[in-house]
Amino acid sequence: MHTAWWRELWGRHAHITTPLRQLGMECDIEFGLSAYIVHVSLPDNSYLIIGPPQEPASEHPPGDPEGWIVTRQHHDRPELFELIYDSVPSTDPGAPERPEARHSRSATQVIEAIDQRLTQLSLLPAPPASTGSPSMPTAAQPEAPEPPAEVADSTAGYVYGDALLALTDQLNGAGSHAEAAALLHQILDPINGLLERLGEFFEAAGEKAKEAEQDDGFDLSYDLADAAAEIRNLGEVLHVAEDRMRALTPLPPAPRPSAALPRTSPFPPPALPSAPPGHTR
Repeated sequence: MHTAWWRELWGRHAHITTPLRQLGMECDIEFGLSAYIVHVSLPDNSYLIIGPPQEPASEHPPGDPEGWIVTRQHHDRPELFELIYDSVPSTDPGAPERPEARHSRSATQVIEAIDQRLTQLSLLPAPPASTGSPSMPTAAQPEAPEPPAEVADSTAGYVYGDALLALTDQLNGAGSHAEAAALLHQILDPINGLLERLGEFFEAAGEKAKEAEQDDGFDLSYDLADAAAEIRNLGEVLHVAEDRMRALTPLPPAPRPSAALPRTSPFPPPALPSAPPGHTR
């Protein structure tokens, strides 16, 4: 059974996943370095990553970024890495803007670029065959897939705690202090960060307690208001933690005299990358 959280997340990305699934592609939604991404499996065991910029983290809601980045990758063949589409506006005034940047957050252009590139690579799956039944039009949107097992298992439990646990797992597996800083941004951003949202939650809980118009309800509302203030104070204390974490990135070690050849990574640099206004599933 789908969770409300999963349905909401899927709905925010339906303008990307629906046309791809109608083309026969298998899509899923995952959390990248700092934002949700669409993962698309391809017939040659490579895959597409479709999402917003990850470093620095996007401040736009899921499914409605300032631009889209699409890369093709392969776990065992790093030489297949390629940037297929990038409509994120450049922040470097001296750098030439990519042609896609004029399309900004348009999902239509993303789908067209993917369709064109996969056709060139002969990796475009055959779309699902139509049953011909008048009650099942070919343009009907596919249903959202079942959420991952770990999400489904927690349907009646702690969905939001599990989401934070997933973020903690991302932090534990971060390959650099820059990646860790991007995850801290999700918690400490003073406008959209988790601490700010948690403060708003406790404030709302306090207002809800007042509605009882009982002495204990008012006492509880004061306790919850204090909790909200403490959470916001914690955010103020840690407001530079993200920058401090990023500054911890070590310099590359000096080569030892006995080293025969400099070591280089065989992997390409990571390049990953809430629905557009008025969008409905």
